Amino acid sequence: MPLFLSRLLTRLAFLSSWATPAAVIVFVFATSWPLMALAEPAGSALVQPANYWWYFVVTAATVGYGDLYPESGWGHLVGAYVIVGGIAALTTVFTKLASVLEQARGRRMQGSNTVHASEHIVLVGYEPGRTERIVSQLLAEQEHRIVLCAPDEVGTHPLPNPEVEFVRGELTDEAVLRRAGVHRAAVVLIDAHDDNEALAIAVAVDHLEPSAHVVAALRDMDRTALMHYVDRAIHCVPWHLPRMIIEELTSPGIAEVYAELMSDGQASTYSVRIPEAVGPVPIEDCQLALGRKHGATVLAVRDADGRLVVNPSWQSKAGPGSVLYYVSPRKLSARQISEALHG
Repeated sequence: MPLFLSRLLTRLAFLSSWATPAAVIVFVFATSWPLMALAEPAGSALVQPANYWWYFVVTAATVGYGDLYPESGWGHLVGAYVIVGGIAALTTVFTKLASVLEQARGRRMQGSNTVHASEHIVLVGYEPGRTERIVSQLLAEQEHRIVLCAPDEVGTHPLPNPEVEFVRGELTDEAVLRRAGVHRAAVVLIDAHDDNEALAIAVAVDHLEPSAHVVAALRDMDRTALMHYVDRAIHCVPWHLPRMIIEELTSPGIAEVYAELMSDGQASTYSVRIPEAVGPVPIEDCQLALGRKHGATVLAVRDADGRLVVNPSWQSKAGPGSVLYYVSPRKLSARQISEALHG
């Protein structure tokens, strides 16, 4: 009877519901109890309400502690019925569980699921190889969850990493961006196929979450002005510089610092060779003397052997002939360097 019931429910497509095992259990319990009461001798402790539910659970689960058991032959037959019913119920439970797990895995791999994370990083767009490198470095440097929002042509999850969620669809569609959790994201990278698509995505992202740190990778940096029509807070980074993109994602505003250093702004980067007459000089003296007198900051030193040290220790020294790389409002001459260091 329980197996027949299970098959019947399956044919009726009832198996797709968690109600199936519950229905089997209720049916077997409701029919076995009165049958057991009829089969067992009068006054049997087994059929008492306080005891039968426990006997039913351990028997249906095929555990069989043996503390309660039927004594009559007919009672044994009813007990067998309970065992078979329990097996039928467990079968439907495992079938449903396997189906749920497979469906969840399928949705994740196909990008049809909805992400419920918050304060995460969303990468909008996908370029084979390039996106993998960006994600790999982000995972190495950040503890945030990452969501890859890719276009429809990316059929399955290209990065089957448990730390990377996958959503697939039209990148300018608000519903797709919502499934990726853009409206709850801390950081959004727009890495589209071209700058026109990047601009359209930026409009959709800004509409959903104007407070997020949005980084747009552009092939033509002249499009920055158009991006700023959408939102002045959008940070535009050259598409061909993935390392700078990652630094902007993890250290907001650093791309603007780079751009300022490479332009004719308030300060620029220069180099100067330390005069032979100066002799070995501590980096600490260089930083303090050049900073006080000329507003300069030493960024790196290349020694006479050609070795470059970025952000040199203040306890190290720069020997004669070494090259100082510094940021300053203006270029300094060797004479100005000597005068500052000899103070």
